[in-house]
Amino acid sequence: MKTRQFFDYVFITLKGMAMGAADVVPGVSGGTIAFISGIYEELISSINNINLSLFTTLRKEGLKAFWEKANGNFLLALFLGIFISVLSLAKILSWLLDNKPILLWSFFFGLVLASIIFVGKEITKWTVATIVTFCAGAVLAFFITELPPSENVDSLPYLFLSGALAVCAMILPGISGAFILVLLGSYKTILDALHERDMKIIITVAIGAVFGLLSFARILKWMFSHYKNITLALLTGFILGSLNKIWPWKKVLETKTFSDKIIIIDDMNVWPWAYNGDNQLILAIILAIIGFSLIFILEKFASKE
Repeated sequence: MKTRQFFDYVFITLKGMAMGAADVVPGVSGGTIAFISGIYEELISSINNINLSLFTTLRKEGLKAFWEKANGNFLLALFLGIFISVLSLAKILSWLLDNKPILLWSFFFGLVLASIIFVGKEITKWTVATIVTFCAGAVLAFFITELPPSENVDSLPYLFLSGALAVCAMILPGISGAFILVLLGSYKTILDALHERDMKIIITVAIGAVFGLLSFARILKWMFSHYKNITLALLTGFILGSLNKIWPWKKVLETKTFSDKIIIIDDMNVWPWAYNGDNQLILAIILAIIGFSLIFILEKFASKE
């Protein structure tokens, strides 16, 4: 377990805020932010520690041992940041998504593009297996971004599954949890449930999310322990394939309105000069460069911890 000071946890909270902000944007994953900020494996390990033996520790050794084994300070600081972001920065990002989409997507495109290099260089040995896994991950992520959304579904077992899959996507670099909900046709149902305080649906989705998070964390932990290079290659491929979703210049083909939120369900990537409207090319390039550079700034901060 790492020994940390107060300001270390302040930085972890800031990283949590960045993760929360990223998850608000359909197409960008908080897992990508966790990876490039140097906390991904610790996050997976900490979530993996939450099991029945943890509560045995609480009963036999007390609250202090329980909290230390759960890496409670780390998780508390991180999820506090995510919570703060959802309540504050998320509103700003939602406004930017509606009013300055090209500039926002350009920043994230540069950020995600640089993260491919960042994650890829963690692979210590490229073999035929890692190359095939990398390509498979890229193709799978690209295929997911091209899937048409399903019609709205409101059965409780399906919503349980939706919660589980969405939270898995949120901690998986390159795949957005919000986008997965749109694909599954559960986005409107869950959004309406939140607005109407439908506790039956909210609790069902929450239990599914907890189940998915705890189960998927164990799979990822096992993969990192036994097949680290293969796992990193798969994650790098996922991030590469997700670039299709966050290309800044798009032609909107079809939208749907969910409550007060308009969701694009079908669009097509176009070159900046083929964009119908102001392509904001110069400013978009500047923001993409800033996003690209930010990854390596975060890497330097992470290496100093």
